Amino acid sequence: MSLFGARRHPRTAALPVEGHLPGFDGATGWLNSSPLTPAELRGRVVLVDFWTYTCINWLRTLAFVRAWAAKYRDLGLVVIGVHTPEFPFEREVENVREAAQAMRVEYPIALDSDYGVWNAFANRYWPAVYLADAEGRIRYHHFGEGEYDEGEWMIQHLLREAAGEGIDNELVSVVPDGFEAQADWANLASPETYLGSEQAQNFAGTDVPPETLKLNHWALAGDWAVERGASVLNQAGGGIAFRFHARDVHLVLRSRSPGTRIPFRVLLDGQPPGVAHGLDVDGDGKGSLVEPRLYQLVRQPQPIDDRTFQLTFLEPGAEAYVFTFG
Repeated sequence: MSLFGARRHPRTAALPVEGHLPGFDGATGWLNSSPLTPAELRGRVVLVDFWTYTCINWLRTLAFVRAWAAKYRDLGLVVIGVHTPEFPFEREVENVREAAQAMRVEYPIALDSDYGVWNAFANRYWPAVYLADAEGRIRYHHFGEGEYDEGEWMIQHLLREAAGEGIDNELVSVVPDGFEAQADWANLASPETYLGSEQAQNFAGTDVPPETLKLNHWALAGDWAVERGASVLNQAGGGIAFRFHARDVHLVLRSRSPGTRIPFRVLLDGQPPGVAHGLDVDGDGKGSLVEPRLYQLVRQPQPIDDRTFQLTFLEPGAEAYVFTFG
């Protein structure tokens, strides 16, 4: 459901003025563009998309934002992605550059490593979309996933205000796949779960038998250090178990020694995942941690039921940050 009440069409409802485009002076750098200013953007409709590259909620919006950028680029729309990092490794420019290339984020990116742009917008969410009209006034915003038709109607409405013609009523046709596939909301009963001491919830302990875990509880096996932001494996052979209910299991991972490959093995209910393997795992449950990013470890077919997930690392140095589900 939209945060802004009932579904509405811009041809029948006026859009309020919510403020002025703050600008991007706080950006620590730019990718895909030289720095952009509100003055340079005057006369164009501007969509500002706050993101961070490991966020599954943002990834599930990307296909739509990418399609809007392509369809409306020559009709007066400028899309700017503001990359505000959640985890320390997301502050590293090369990590963001590589992620943007892999994800085909080709529109301008303002790097917001110090949260300067985030604070200028008084933003609090990933993802968050702000739409500014040709006069630099913010006319619409949306937090989180969903309401893609409404978002595109707003783009069309502001483009018509600016140009008056040449903007059709057709909406983009998008069939997201991979990480971008929409969540199976009807079967999603497991929450985002952090593995660092600062935000950890439902931690059952260390060396707890996986089959005894309650739904949405997790445990560590082996020699781990639970640091403020992540759990870090000290010795090979350690693992994580999680009792979950969802189609997809994702986990943000990083190697403590950048560039070091850490092989791992995934089990579902004590067996290799087979057809339920994720993008980063084969049917035997084998995969490798290489880049610091979000890993999809399980994507199971129907029917969806409570399952026990186990992940074992064959080398030390894995940092595990947060589970997300879909």
